[in-house]
Amino acid sequence: MNWLLLNSGPGDPASNMALDEALLEAMPRLGQPVLRFYGWTEPAATFGYFQKFAEIERATPLRPLIRRPTGGGLVPHDADWTYSLVFPAGHEWHLLAATESYRRVHAWIQAAFAQLGAETELAPFGKKNLPGQCFSGYEKSDLLWRGKKIAGAAQRRNQSGLLIQGSVQPPPGARQRADLEQAICATADSFLAGEVTGFQPDTGLLRTAAGLARTKYSQAGHNQKR
Repeated sequence: MNWLLLNSGPGDPASNMALDEALLEAMPRLGQPVLRFYGWTEPAATFGYFQKFAEIERATPLRPLIRRPTGGGLVPHDADWTYSLVFPAGHEWHLLAATESYRRVHAWIQAAFAQLGAETELAPFGKKNLPGQCFSGYEKSDLLWRGKKIAGAAQRRNQSGLLIQGSVQPPPGARQRADLEQAICATADSFLAGEVTGFQPDTGLLRTAAGLARTKYSQAGHNQKR
């Protein structure tokens, strides 16, 4: 199965989450995995779908606070590099156990860093410091650099497919973001079979994303629902 590459550039926080969800909804129609790179037009923080807003509000000064479509913990988006991977139902990645897809995506990021000459490791076990904060400690299979977590991810599986949202907190002295994105694409063969094609969302997909941004991810009713 071939896969699609989308570099959507900087987006506002609500639109970033909305486009990832729209891509997941579109998987039955697209029928191919999508690797998306994106950035942020302003500092923000996202947090896991099942987390409590009051706890997140106290844990970070970053605003806005956006509830993700995926699980996981609080992620600051003031200096990180973000990506998402979306797979259709029935794809090999969709059929993996959550622990294995989590390990595999970080093994891929590890391979990309290795190509850039940076030595990292997958955490053999978890070590939590501050409850609910994704980068305050680490989970098993998170990516570590000198014992510090530099990459984490969150997942959502449903009948449409699998969405993985990932954040890389670049270590000191890291190369440019574009270098890591190129390295991720260059090492894709070991983790994602098929040829890559550049991808631009069509009008229908963009309309769905805009609607989700407007009616869901920019609304207090969604972000403060718990």
